[in-house]
Amino acid sequence: MMQGFVNQNGEAIIRLAVGSADSPKQMIEALIDTGFTGFLSLPSSTIASLNLPWIFRDLGTLGDGSEVVFDMYRVTVIWDGQIKVIDVAASESTPLVGMSLLSGFKVQIEVIEGGNVLIEALN
Repeated sequence: MMQGFVNQNGEAIIRLAVGSADSPKQMIEALIDTGFTGFLSLPSSTIASLNLPWIFRDLGTLGDGSEVVFDMYRVTVIWDGQIKVIDVAASESTPLVGMSLLSGFKVQIEVIEGGNVLIEALN
């Protein structure tokens, strides 16, 4: 099980350890975004500091319906105590956890400032 918190803006936040396969992990705070179908997004400055390998460009549709091209990178993340290698989109926003990373998990959010966020596997 993983835990997070609800911030003062009512956003569900979790902390993740991310990095490349051959470097130390860095802790980040990421917002859970149920409208994001990808795995994870990170700012380009974080991607550069982790020296993540570029893998391809992908077309994505934003919440307002506009389409954007994202540079995609490969990242190692510790997820539910396990090491996973996933794709990460470069985006100059708050890091986002998307539905692909949450697939197979139950998310519970106490939607009050300081509320608990619980993520557990659906086994």
